[in-house]
Amino acid sequence: MKIDLSFNALQFDEIQLRDRNVVVIDVLRASTTVTVALFNGAREIIPVASIESAAKISGSLFGEVTLRGGERNGKIIEGFNLGNSPVEYSESAVKGKSIIYCTTNGSIAMAKCRYAKSMIIGSFVNLSKVIEFMCKENKDYIIICAGRVNSMDNFALEDVVCAGMIIDKLMDKDDIELELSDSAKAARAVYKSLGRSILKMLKNTEHGKYLIEIGFSEDIKICSAIDSVPVLPMLLGTSIKLRREEEKIE
Repeated sequence: MKIDLSFNALQFDEIQLRDRNVVVIDVLRASTTVTVALFNGAREIIPVASIESAAKISGSLFGEVTLRGGERNGKIIEGFNLGNSPVEYSESAVKGKSIIYCTTNGSIAMAKCRYAKSMIIGSFVNLSKVIEFMCKENKDYIIICAGRVNSMDNFALEDVVCAGMIIDKLMDKDDIELELSDSAKAARAVYKSLGRSILKMLKNTEHGKYLIEIGFSEDIKICSAIDSVPVLPMLLGTSIKLRREEEKIE
């Protein structure tokens, strides 16, 4: 299994990801929120890259069963039903609903993967499910860290630490032979250095500090809880749904 890694999603377009197996990571908060939403009964997540795309798609779907969720600069988009806090995506709010999802970083990365051979969503909250699936498939993967569009270096430390943790756990598997790119090796080294306390690490990242500043400190705790939401969101057709054991994976 060859593992490559990108520190942000901006360097790729949809065509470059065609026929690739992809793991998308946006710890704070898109990956976590998508996982929580599906765990709580959301029918599907439809990621879009822009507010304009969200408006266009929502106009063609049934209003009673469709919600718009997302954020700009961490805060709910005007006219949307939900923001990007996993707390908002409770069972009572999302069960049975399709969610058109638009965020500053994560949904852009997810939308770019619509032609990928396979795409799964990774975070700390479903870490073991991601590793389990990758081991079972035993294929080459590229891990895409969503990064931060509004950051000068487009780098999000929390995504890299999560990717590094996945890679490190894969290295422990005796039945998997890994070949790592230099960027994958770097992510593993970052995890080894900073991964002893995930909560502390998240609180001290640039985006973590910003979320705390605007009132989302509880989200940091939720996003740091390893394996607390044991499901695997994956691209099925044109939307992200839960992978179920009985479904046939091509």
